[in-house]
Amino acid sequence: MSFVKEFKDFAMKGNVVDMAVGIIIGGAFGKIVSSIVSDIIMPPIGLLMGGVNFTDLKLTLKAAQLDAVTGKTVEAVTLNYGKFLQTTVDFIILAFAIFLMVKAMNTLKKKEEVKPSAPPVPTKEELLLTDIRDILKAQK
Repeated sequence: MSFVKEFKDFAMKGNVVDMAVGIIIGGAFGKIVSSIVSDIIMPPIGLLMGGVNFTDLKLTLKAAQLDAVTGKTVEAVTLNYGKFLQTTVDFIILAFAIFLMVKAMNTLKKKEEVKPSAPPVPTKEELLLTDIRDILKAQK
């Protein structure tokens, strides 16, 4: 079997294609959650906290300076904890949504497994024995 044919067989398996679709949809869903957090959830929270924009929250470790030799401005060194808080809220919401989806999928799988199967059809011998039993009961 050639290398290309092996790769094609691997890539076309159902699980690989399903995983690829899941990754693409997950990436798009992550963008939606990020937008919800940054554009809908965090602004009202910031407003309640006195008009704070979380993306602007940072701790300056070293202020911006003008380089005497080149005349260019050296940017400040900061810890951007506001962006970190926003990213953490993104993660929590995304993780919770994935948890709910997995839980729903597991519930559906359990319902499928619990479905009662049809009783097995009796064999010819069982039918014959049942007839014999019924005849013997009728003779009593």
